[in-house]
Amino acid sequence: MATGRTHRPATRSRGIPEATVARLPLYLRALTALSERSVPTVSSEELAAAAGVNSAKLRKDFSYLGSYGTRGVGYDVEYLVYQISRELGLTQDWPVVIVGIGNLGAALANYGGFASRGFRVAALIDADPEMAGKQVAGIAVQHSDGLEKIIDENGVSIGVITTPPGVAQQVCDRLVAAGVTSILNFAPTVLSVPDGVDVRKVDLSIELQILAFHEQRKAGEEAEAQAGAAAQAAAQENNGKGPDGDVPAVMPA
Repeated sequence: MATGRTHRPATRSRGIPEATVARLPLYLRALTALSERSVPTVSSEELAAAAGVNSAKLRKDFSYLGSYGTRGVGYDVEYLVYQISRELGLTQDWPVVIVGIGNLGAALANYGGFASRGFRVAALIDADPEMAGKQVAGIAVQHSDGLEKIIDENGVSIGVITTPPGVAQQVCDRLVAAGVTSILNFAPTVLSVPDGVDVRKVDLSIELQILAFHEQRKAGEEAEAQAGAAAQAAAQENNGKGPDGDVPAVMPA
């Protein structure tokens, strides 16, 4: 089976926009769920709703793949799964190393979804000598002294960094120097990489802050709605009452 070092996805050479690339995994997840239920075809509207996008955007995205569906029938689910998997490079084996086997690194190592999505955890690496040899998810942790050799022997081009922020850049530099060209960074810091190296940052605190913003906005909207309802109720209660509030005003005879 091919390894990640020698085969790269064709998305850039085919001119697919980055925004479309970012949505392809959403479509693939929805399609995989349909495939598991043995659904043969799906309309653009149904698939767009499942992926959380509008149908016009979905049809535009699929046009970059050369897939236009059949009027009155929709898209062939299995074929789309294959098309998107091929475009994302998931029809081959991508060996991955995880550097930093603390709680988060161990949790990622135990994640069962990697294998079914074209990824294989080739090695777990940590700088703590006491971690060396320990089994995590059935894989023996290796010391970071051997990082370069591990990457070379396994043909790794994708690295995952789950280290403390203070050492993340140093780890990144070693990964890049060893030949890693794609990095998924969970450390809460911005990494500097040379041209030709792709970095995707996952910052859980930022995601929580965004959710907090939405919660605050919803709370504010709810408070405004309640205040508006109270004001409307008070206006209705006072409607038609005189200056004294209880007796309607009467003009003198």
